[in-house]
Amino acid sequence: MTGNSSRNRALIKTEILCLGLRPVADVDRGRRGGAGPSGGRYILVDKGFCVNAPMQGAFVNASPLELVESDGGWAILKKGSEYARAEFVPKPMFYERYTSEGIHMWKVALLHGTDCLASTVYQRCAYWLSGRACKFCGIELSLRYGSTVEVKTRSNLRDVLSAALEEGLVKHVTLTVGTPLTPDKGAFILAEAVRGIRDVAKIPVHVQLEPVERKNLKLLRDSGVDTIGIHVESFDPRVLESVCPGKPRIDRFLEAWRTAVDLFGEGQVSSYIIAGLGESDESIVDGAKRLSKIGVIPYLVPLRPTPGTPMGGCAPPSPSRMAELYDRVVMAMKDLGIDPTKNAAGCVRCGACSALNEFYRCL
Repeated sequence: MTGNSSRNRALIKTEILCLGLRPVADVDRGRRGGAGPSGGRYILVDKGFCVNAPMQGAFVNASPLELVESDGGWAILKKGSEYARAEFVPKPMFYERYTSEGIHMWKVALLHGTDCLASTVYQRCAYWLSGRACKFCGIELSLRYGSTVEVKTRSNLRDVLSAALEEGLVKHVTLTVGTPLTPDKGAFILAEAVRGIRDVAKIPVHVQLEPVERKNLKLLRDSGVDTIGIHVESFDPRVLESVCPGKPRIDRFLEAWRTAVDLFGEGQVSSYIIAGLGESDESIVDGAKRLSKIGVIPYLVPLRPTPGTPMGGCAPPSPSRMAELYDRVVMAMKDLGIDPTKNAAGCVRCGACSALNEFYRCL
């Protein structure tokens, strides 16, 4: 692949993430609510990269990108002209099966991207109860819609992973939690879930939670976790206070990141940085440099407005702004020796919600 074609793919992916796709045909537009980016479908573009393409929300309705049936498949049109070819990542057969406890498997875990099994092990968050929820987060909405269950047990996860492996689909696992009212912030719940994965296979596992003490991070490592995400979302203090009022302050994150790198290794710890919350470009780039210096991957993503959340009517950043941010963040990562393509499991390895890996490969 030439450098130019690689760059073009990175730019196409950025446009899809920031503008969304308007399906002309009547298609399933993806799950509603959830802990991570929702309201979209996983699509393979030009038989190359996989993208979690937004298909819900007000911003999608104004997108210049259309998804249409074409020549027995699908095409992405930009202002009426074919822009790229596309195909949906097929839904797994295990979605039709039930766990030994009688729960539909798709309510326990889903296929993210092309090869990642993902589950929100605890679907509640204490910040929703206290009125301090992150304004972009839809973690409890999926419970209201009846599309998941509150707690995924060790047995549930063991059953689903076994079924997914039978299909030959899964190469790594992502487990996340809403923040419970316990000092461990969900580390105990995650550790038990990881043991359920380890009951079945020695497959790379990624977990996500808030900053916690070293003993809880060590518990996760000892349970079999390979990579970890401790997500700050924004390095702009004003934005963090407004959009994520329940989140700990930056100093708590710094301590947890350093400890996590010591336990899991450089490049195996990551943190989401969301562009489009009202922050400055410099706060993103400076934050990416701070993370990279510690050995943490700054996983940059555009805002995904989720219908039903306080930010559901917002728009993601423009593709041009996002591309410039990716260039600057990737340059900082390369200068400091951080390579996201070596991450063993989780969102960074999947890469469907960000164009970070594509920009890294072509810069």
